[in-house]
Amino acid sequence: MNYKIQRFGRFLSKMVMPNIGAFIAWGIITTLFHPNGWIPNESINQLVRPMIIYALPILIAYTGGRVVDEKRGGVVAVIATMGLIVGSDIPMFLGAMLIGPFSGLCIKKLDEFLRHRVPTGFEMLTNNFSAGILGAVLAIISFKMVGPVIEILNGILEQGVSVVVEMKILFLASLFIEPGKVLFLNNAINHGILGPLGIKEALESGKSIFFLLETNPGPGLGVLFAYWSYGKGMVRKSTPSAMIIHFFGGIHEIYFPYVLMNPILFIAVVLGGMSGVFIFQLFGVGLAATPSPGSIFAILALATRFDWIGVVIGVGVSAIVSFLVSGWILSRKKDWEQDEEVDLFEAYKGDYKLSKIHFACDAGMGSSAMGTSLLGRLAKEQQINVSIENVAIDSIPEDAEFVITFTNLLDRAKKRSPKAFHFGIKDFLDKKEYEKLLSVIKERFEIIEEVKSMGTPDAILLKSNILLNKASISKEEAIVHAGKLLFESGYVNEPYIEGMLAREKKFSTYIGNAVAIPHGENDVKDQINHSGIVVVQYPEGIEFGEGKIAKLVIGIAGLGNEHIQILANIAEAIEDETILNRMISSADVDYIYDVFSSEGE
Repeated sequence: MNYKIQRFGRFLSKMVMPNIGAFIAWGIITTLFHPNGWIPNESINQLVRPMIIYALPILIAYTGGRVVDEKRGGVVAVIATMGLIVGSDIPMFLGAMLIGPFSGLCIKKLDEFLRHRVPTGFEMLTNNFSAGILGAVLAIISFKMVGPVIEILNGILEQGVSVVVEMKILFLASLFIEPGKVLFLNNAINHGILGPLGIKEALESGKSIFFLLETNPGPGLGVLFAYWSYGKGMVRKSTPSAMIIHFFGGIHEIYFPYVLMNPILFIAVVLGGMSGVFIFQLFGVGLAATPSPGSIFAILALATRFDWIGVVIGVGVSAIVSFLVSGWILSRKKDWEQDEEVDLFEAYKGDYKLSKIHFACDAGMGSSAMGTSLLGRLAKEQQINVSIENVAIDSIPEDAEFVITFTNLLDRAKKRSPKAFHFGIKDFLDKKEYEKLLSVIKERFEIIEEVKSMGTPDAILLKSNILLNKASISKEEAIVHAGKLLFESGYVNEPYIEGMLAREKKFSTYIGNAVAIPHGENDVKDQINHSGIVVVQYPEGIEFGEGKIAKLVIGIAGLGNEHIQILANIAEAIEDETILNRMISSADVDYIYDVFSSEGE
């Protein structure tokens, strides 16, 4: 159950985090121009309600749909979410988080059902109408059924919260908020529970205490300060930088391992959180939006002009209480030097090949990004040229070779990539631990440097995939050649090449003007990883059928409906006969690249 909640939290984070800039923008406008804001402005304040009623739910829904089924899922999710918005008077933030991914899943399953049933040439027509029909159905269902249910649930939740607030016992929420954070459930708590409640309250009064409950950095700061005051060895040495990153950088994950090293410290963070909430309630303070990251700077930036004192006192009191309790506990700890260390050389016997390291954390943004940066810098200093990428723990590739993550996340990481080497860390700022790991890598692993063209492409067309002045070969050989370029560049999986040959047997991909555009048939669409094209020039021409001589062979892989835009771009690029003739005879890769790039990606 705990693992499912964690996955739910990470999925919520995938929908919310890409749009956090929009939430901050809304928070800034609310903080400044709301009637209770810093510089009240009735005219500009008109932006507040439309942004929270329309813009933010639509962004959330689109992102949720796209997570499940790329852009196509996002479009259907937006259509369905309009049913929620129109049928309700409350911000459908939570509803969008539910209907968005559900809509993406529906269109994905519908596409899978239709994939082998659509006649050749009717793909675009079917794709457009299937998305439109499904979107309309989901919008009506959302309008008539989902929206009213969410409003009822929202009313029940509001009544419960009102009782807690009126009884002045909201501080008891820290009993589950603080332990949940340390167990990496902070995304589920913040985005799934507190965020929707806070948005509803902020829309009415311009601020909400709910935005302060999970994001309060005080309890974590108290624990870290106690380790600095009473700790010993490397744990103590690592805390100053951890305090800075946690309090000023807002990356709270950094203090979680310090609590987990001594689980009795859960008492400290709970009491610290409770005391902070009590002060927040006493002063009646709140924020205009969720501060992300939860740094003191972001918190103060989103506090109303009347609330700074109460917010600072609340954060300070929670830090002091957490410090006093943690200090009392840690001052009695005697076994600082008895922590069990892993003999890395024993763990990695033998010699291995390594091309990439994945550094994973819960959301793949905060602690893993910093750990990747530090490890990368140390690897560069030791001249170890290995690729290092930070990822969310649920996004670890199944074929990963070497995975680094927090020790308490190791089991989840191993489920994602059971064949990989897994290395657990307690503190992602511990340079000595990284240096030991790098020494093992240098000693035991043969580093295989990644070929750039084999990585995930950053654009639809790469210069390395424009090949000029090639000798004429058979049509089949030209198609296989183009397919291999797509495969080797990471755009497609290898079976896509067979799909290109099968497509050519059914229908010629020669489009005239000495241009052929070989691409896969419907059955291999699921073999496409990224949209991309490759361009191969054959000045002497290749026969693609009687009287059909192709001098430019453009291999295509289009994800979702993106192939339609790719085809449109190619059509525009070859429409001008002068430009086309120059591309057929040019020896300048940059010219051909610029021609296609100018038509958009």
